[in-house]
Amino acid sequence: MFAVVLLRDRPATSAKYVGAALAAAGAASAIVAAPAFPSDWRWLSLALIALSSSGPIAFWLWARAAFDDDFTFRPWHGGLWAMLIAARLVVPGGMIKGDAASSIGRLLTLTDLIFAALAVSQTVATWRDDLVDGRRRLRGAVLIGTMAYIGANAAANFSSVVFLALTSPVGNFSRALVLSLLAALSGWSVFRAAEIDSAPLPAPLPTSSGRNSPTSTKNDKGLRIEPVLLSCLERLMTVERAYRREGLTIGALATLMRVPEYRLRQIINEGLGHRNFNAFLNRYRIEEAKTALADSSQKDVPVLTIAMDAGFQSLGPFNRAFKADTGLTPTEFRRAAFDRALAQ
Repeated sequence: MFAVVLLRDRPATSAKYVGAALAAAGAASAIVAAPAFPSDWRWLSLALIALSSSGPIAFWLWARAAFDDDFTFRPWHGGLWAMLIAARLVVPGGMIKGDAASSIGRLLTLTDLIFAALAVSQTVATWRDDLVDGRRRLRGAVLIGTMAYIGANAAANFSSVVFLALTSPVGNFSRALVLSLLAALSGWSVFRAAEIDSAPLPAPLPTSSGRNSPTSTKNDKGLRIEPVLLSCLERLMTVERAYRREGLTIGALATLMRVPEYRLRQIINEGLGHRNFNAFLNRYRIEEAKTALADSSQKDVPVLTIAMDAGFQSLGPFNRAFKADTGLTPTEFRRAAFDRALAQ
């Protein structure tokens, strides 16, 4: 039911679809692991096993979709998903038995641990640059739940006593319950993300500091932001070009502004509408790069040099960010700019 509500009422996003799949997988896991579930319902059991087996990879993909604003679902994700479901059905379907079935079961458990570890990696990797307070708190809950899941499964593989406990009806149900809770957490995050995404981004607040300027201004969320802070941030980014500094972090920028880091997060996210610190920096970097690429006096300057001067550390991230912003590669943008100049 939760999955149906997600699909029906939420905006079309990768997080919505993967979150719905995770919710369905969690429910199927709880049903299959329930002690009272009738094991003689063969085809129903296989269908539920197929659905529940998608939980670990769905959780990894959900972590990517929830915590990476640039994530898009690729065909190979679906192919990998289908392969894992097929592998899960080999043993209960009776195709493989005995020691081989046991080995495959342990291998699939290891695969589950790998996907859980990847989810943890995704959760932690972009944590520092995340500007959305609610999503940062969600990362902590996801990290705790996933580490508990990894610990239980790892213990089962290295301890026969723990293995027997976790593969008992009660143990299976407990693990399914953890997966269901993670699924519910993902669903809740989709609802919260939809509320954030459906709201219009706040317009930049005034930065003037004249005699009649207010000492502070509130945005649509009631956040009090002093125009002097916005003015200071704008000066650092446009005049001093702080975005060019190698390895610039939000903590370092907060130090330059002499404000607490959490305060700067609020200013950039709730005052200026950015969800990720790197995206905020890249806005300025891309604008500088576009100006340089369209400058006829810099027509012989390599694209890599322009990217490095703007603050990018390598060509790959620059090309991806530039195309995401303009729809063109840097070379295509430069050619189009020169063609427009010649046509005038």
